[in-house]
Amino acid sequence: MEKKNRVSEIFAENVFTDKEMKKRLRGETYTKYKKCIEEGIPLDRPLADELAAAMKEWAIEKGATHYTHWFQPMTGVTAEKHEAFIEPDGDEGIERFSGKNLIKGEPDASSFPTGGLRATFEARGYTAFDPGSNAFVIGTSLYIPTVFCSYGGEALDKKAPLLRSVEALDKNALRVLRLLGDTQTKKVEANVGVEQEYFLVDKNEYEKRLDLVTCGRTLFGAKPPKGQELEDHYFGKIKARVWDYMNALDEELWKLGVYAKAKHNEVAPAQYELVNVYTNSNLAVDQNQITMSVMKSVAAKYGMVCLLNEKPFAGINGSGKHNNWSMATDRGENLLKPGKHPRDNVKFLTFFAAVVAAVDEYQDMLRASVATPGNDNRLGGNEAPPAIVSMFVGKTMEEIIASIVSGNEYVEKTASSSGVVGSIAITKDDTDRNRTSPFAFTGNKFEFRMVGSDMSIADANIVLNTAVAEELGKIADSIEKEGAENIEKILKDVFAKHGRIIFNGNNYSAEWKKEAAKRGLVNLATTVDAIPAYVNDKNIKLFEKHGVMTAAEMRSRYEIMVERYIKIVDIEARTMLHMANREIIPACIAFQKDVLKELSLKEQLADVCLKLNTKAESSLAVKLSAATSKASAAVDKLTGDLDKASAIGDNYECAVFHKEEILTDMKLLRAQCDSLEEITDKKQWPFPTYSALLNSIKY
Repeated sequence: MEKKNRVSEIFAENVFTDKEMKKRLRGETYTKYKKCIEEGIPLDRPLADELAAAMKEWAIEKGATHYTHWFQPMTGVTAEKHEAFIEPDGDEGIERFSGKNLIKGEPDASSFPTGGLRATFEARGYTAFDPGSNAFVIGTSLYIPTVFCSYGGEALDKKAPLLRSVEALDKNALRVLRLLGDTQTKKVEANVGVEQEYFLVDKNEYEKRLDLVTCGRTLFGAKPPKGQELEDHYFGKIKARVWDYMNALDEELWKLGVYAKAKHNEVAPAQYELVNVYTNSNLAVDQNQITMSVMKSVAAKYGMVCLLNEKPFAGINGSGKHNNWSMATDRGENLLKPGKHPRDNVKFLTFFAAVVAAVDEYQDMLRASVATPGNDNRLGGNEAPPAIVSMFVGKTMEEIIASIVSGNEYVEKTASSSGVVGSIAITKDDTDRNRTSPFAFTGNKFEFRMVGSDMSIADANIVLNTAVAEELGKIADSIEKEGAENIEKILKDVFAKHGRIIFNGNNYSAEWKKEAAKRGLVNLATTVDAIPAYVNDKNIKLFEKHGVMTAAEMRSRYEIMVERYIKIVDIEARTMLHMANREIIPACIAFQKDVLKELSLKEQLADVCLKLNTKAESSLAVKLSAATSKASAAVDKLTGDLDKASAIGDNYECAVFHKEEILTDMKLLRAQCDSLEEITDKKQWPFPTYSALLNSIKY
């Protein structure tokens, strides 16, 4: 078969697209189906049967033999159960796939975390087809995007609340638009573009490290001689092996309808980034899950491993994923685009104000939405946004907001120039991007930078959509009460009340922490500090009001996050103990034995005929003995505290103990073992060092 060379020829070839649907369905069926999507009407059985038949034939033509309801449980990863199309028909087999199979599945799924939403004996769970996301084929299976709920209808996944939050945003955005005189817009959607960071290491080196294999990150590792100090990796020339991987990744993603757009070296050695084009938030979440899965599978084909942990290497920049969020109408209007004269753009200012209010009012939920043990290791340092949520709006918007609050006239400035390089003129933008800000306005969208690289973007967008919906609703209430002619006063009140969240300076500075505290902003440094936001009465009221999550669904997420935190830290701690007891300490004792043997030999020679200097051997032996003893003591301390933790009955109390005691023990054990790495013979060190891992892709 002739290879297709143009991207347009292969794009979405493995997706059951609208174009493909239109081609295979009867006209009236297609129209009816589109109406169901636009109006949120459930598919009736005859419509579902026709759609299923068309989808099955298309999938079989693509080589599919099975189908799966692809869903996103509260594990943070996707789940799938594959069933063959084949069914018995007398003495023969026949390929069947009905509307019933399409609309609903029963995966059992009793072992997924539910946070108390159902008892352990209630095994039945349902998956329900999401018409707003496209079915696709990977390998020999048709993947059907679905929501996942309990027998009683409670959401057990991330997609159901996301879809509800999208509806809430649409409803309240339309209210505001109508009150501002827009009678044409029928729908408002949240659009999301994702920047996905990741590391690549050689598979052979990866498999020699239990911590990477088990935990996705290194738990030991001394500082390498060269890390990112020279800043020569960022945007540098891409190695040939990595380039081949990136090209193959692009092609696979394009076939699946993912708009993989940009690729480049990131800051840290062996770190890279993939940028996707904007799409609606529901599809963006699905496509990011697809992207992470394909990144790993393609890496394996090239003898590499894709690391998505937020902090795979201590002292080396971690990985996040910037969630670029905006609102757009069905007519293609970006509601966060200021236009040439933002001060006079009432519509833009109104929606901008709603976002400012949302971020300020629900700082704790935004922080909680990105809370994981892995992300804790990344947030807070000079490599990622700190744990304090604030907004960067740029100088222009800061001045406009100040003029609105003060009532003073805003003097619009003309675009300035950054100068001329040779014959090339460089036009200066209205605003810089401020890489230290957790939540930054970048000209026509907001960039939420706190999301971790290994996370689903669903949680962050659920919170963002719902919070903005709430603040748009409040603005709509004010307009109805005071009249659209008083919009300036309404905006003044919003900015005056919530302006404290705006900070354009250095978010890494110690001064900002003090200033943030004065402003009353929350500083939730760890996951354990952030999780209680899910059971805060104010937040429960918000999600219940907009029908996004019930109190029970909120509490279930709290329980799942607490339990998950304990389990992750537990796994990491026990992995450390395994590596220390069975690899590091035995290797160091063996090396110490060799050193002592050499020392003894020199001393024996001195008795016979030679007086040899034994200072190096003696000093090394003392250091090895002392460090090994300290490492052994640290092992005992961690082992004892893990035993104490297992006896704590209350989960949250147990999580606090893990944060305060277990993590402290792990830090101490690591310090002792890393000091041993620096004095132990390279040949006897039991696993690859940071230098070996970060430089494992040679060409």
